[in-house]
Amino acid sequence: MENPLHSLGYKALNASLEADSADQADSAKLSRRGFMLLAASLTSCSAAAPLKPEGAAPVKTTANSGYRTPSLRGPGLRNPDIALGSDFSKSVGVTFTRVMVSGNYIAITFDDGPHPQNTPRLLDMLRARNIKATFYVIGRSVEIYPQIVRRTVVEGHEVGNHTHTHRLLSKLSDSEVRSELSRCQDAIGRAARVRPRTMRPPYGGLLQRQREMVHAEFDYPTILWSVDPLDWKRPGPGVVTSRILSGTTAGGIVLAHDLHSQTVDAMPATLDGLLRRGFKFVTVSQLLAMKTDAATAQASVTPPTY
Repeated sequence: MENPLHSLGYKALNASLEADSADQADSAKLSRRGFMLLAASLTSCSAAAPLKPEGAAPVKTTANSGYRTPSLRGPGLRNPDIALGSDFSKSVGVTFTRVMVSGNYIAITFDDGPHPQNTPRLLDMLRARNIKATFYVIGRSVEIYPQIVRRTVVEGHEVGNHTHTHRLLSKLSDSEVRSELSRCQDAIGRAARVRPRTMRPPYGGLLQRQREMVHAEFDYPTILWSVDPLDWKRPGPGVVTSRILSGTTAGGIVLAHDLHSQTVDAMPATLDGLLRRGFKFVTVSQLLAMKTDAATAQASVTPPTY
């Protein structure tokens, strides 16, 4: 049976495009102003002006038959099978931009999805390279595209909480912050039967007091990033790749957005470049579970190969 949220979302979004006058609007249709407010909620998480979603209004996704992941070339371009746990103690910490670990482990993260075209294409790329990533999803989009979130989880990736409507949490009351996180958590649970382990605030905006409240009440560490390619500015795939390759070090948390097609276009060269340099990909929870002291981490890191 079709999820009624699908039909509601598609009808509302399509109706807003079709309404040419106030006379045509009825209770099943959004106004143009309402549509723009809905579109504005899907924004990038770096400190940036709101972004408009690329492409047309949401539609049902079908089999991704029109895309083929580029063939891998040369040895060593596959992430090794990594049998690491993802259970970390609540005492591990409240906020992270990176994690001290033993070895050249990194976590790559993707925000603001799921997106109906970009996310499945990205999942193809990750699967071809045996890479597990962490996706910080927006609850409202999860409700429209639950099948993409289910695929993400089935293929071994981690799903994190990125709020329900992508509002700047540092400007909200405590009750509003709780609502944003609870609604997103519930949407993920309905879609994929999992509970997120970590959260990332939109735009990185969360006061220290709020971070401690979220940690105490939801058990979520606040996950920021050590590498930001500023892909929300759409600098081109080559620039995104260059910035990530030049900024990534062991224990790093890489920020990217599967909301943007250019970012996904950059991923084959980016992922292969990181693999060539000896980095191993894990999820954010796996990275947190590996946390060690600085001295041990420094002694165990092998310099990347350029």
